[in-house]
Amino acid sequence: MPLRRAGAGPTVVLVGRPNVGKSTLFNRITNTRRSIVTAIAGTTRDTIAEAAEWQGHEFSLVDTGGLFGASEDPLHELVVVQGQRGLAMADVVIFVVDGREGLVPGDHEIAARLHAQDAPVIIAVNKTDDKRARGRFVEFFQLGFEPITEIAAEHGEGVGDLLDEVIRLFPSVRNKGRTLDDPEETAVAIVGRPNVGKSSLLNRLLKEERSIVSEIPGTTRDAVDAVLKWHKRTFRIVDTAGIRRPGRVARGGQIESISVVLSKRAIDQADVAVLLIDSTEGVTDQDAAIAGEAEKAGCGIVIVANKWDLMKGQGTNFSKDFDDRLRQQLKFLDFAPILHISALTGERAPKVLETIDKVAEARMRRVPTAELNRFIQTVTAAHPPASPGKREVRIMYATQKSVAPPTFLLFTNVATEFHFSYQRYLVNQLRETFNLIGTPVRLHVRRRART
Repeated sequence: MPLRRAGAGPTVVLVGRPNVGKSTLFNRITNTRRSIVTAIAGTTRDTIAEAAEWQGHEFSLVDTGGLFGASEDPLHELVVVQGQRGLAMADVVIFVVDGREGLVPGDHEIAARLHAQDAPVIIAVNKTDDKRARGRFVEFFQLGFEPITEIAAEHGEGVGDLLDEVIRLFPSVRNKGRTLDDPEETAVAIVGRPNVGKSSLLNRLLKEERSIVSEIPGTTRDAVDAVLKWHKRTFRIVDTAGIRRPGRVARGGQIESISVVLSKRAIDQADVAVLLIDSTEGVTDQDAAIAGEAEKAGCGIVIVANKWDLMKGQGTNFSKDFDDRLRQQLKFLDFAPILHISALTGERAPKVLETIDKVAEARMRRVPTAELNRFIQTVTAAHPPASPGKREVRIMYATQKSVAPPTFLLFTNVATEFHFSYQRYLVNQLRETFNLIGTPVRLHVRRRART
């Protein structure tokens, strides 16, 4: 009986050696129990298809039986034939491997078969919640596929990141890409203390009175969003309610408490946060607290000093002195560009959209693995990491784990973390070399397991 697709959209096929966790992953993604899960290798004989969905993308997920490896099952040959049929239908292949066992010859055998296929392949290193799997992630780059993600299918850890990579490889998404004629939408949150001009900035950008502008702090109670087309780019701009200190929120009543929740939610959902500061007052502790929420969420960040029209005549060095003080007070945002604008007069307001676009692009930037490792060789040769013990610390391999924000994994011979100053050095070099303007950069250091 021929294999049938389950539901609409592309077909995603799970392959791997017996008992690496394919059926557990299948059940996790489809939220079903159609695949039988046991510790006995070869439990899945049939090729099972089920409809699935992620981030609005529908697809058919196919769970194949163990295509490779020794088996005493008298029906194993039929399992292989059925699995190969499913593989031939794949738009994307998820190659599941066992992080606990590490790279084994059977994985190489499957990789050789997959290299002969046309469909893109993602490696899912499963069982990484087990301490025996720590540091073995890097071994699987020998198989010649990217991206590689780490998951724990039984508990759902990392499955969302895996599915993000899957839908990025769908034919419709891959062919569409990000073109000038068919752009993606960038979510932008305008955040800041009450009465710094957030609604005025939104109205200036939209060139219409979409938000209520008032001198009364807290006028904007709900998150008001609007879609803006600019130079064939699409921005969804959210004007959030002013975030206040917890004590003031309590005195402001339930409505203002809800406003804080909506503001933080907008930050969590944003690609880029525009932190609006009142130039006449300078940076406050509350500005730093709001900025910390955005950095923690992994947003791209643009710092906008508003009401700059009121700062004229302050001297030739005032702009530089202002920025220096701001950098000193917001040290953790040294990567964020600073703009001086007047939402009231429109002075330099168009620069806000231009900068948002650059930051959003940097936040999604992916550095090829070969290029990244050439970079690591260069910067570590110029400035090697400190060696606190007898053994020299060496970065043996690096890979970019994800984007939004750019996240890099560094594998060393002995170290599991670097000194803060050396980590900052690496991040600054990454920013400068790959133009990662306005976006947080995450570094994770792991000791490579001995083989």
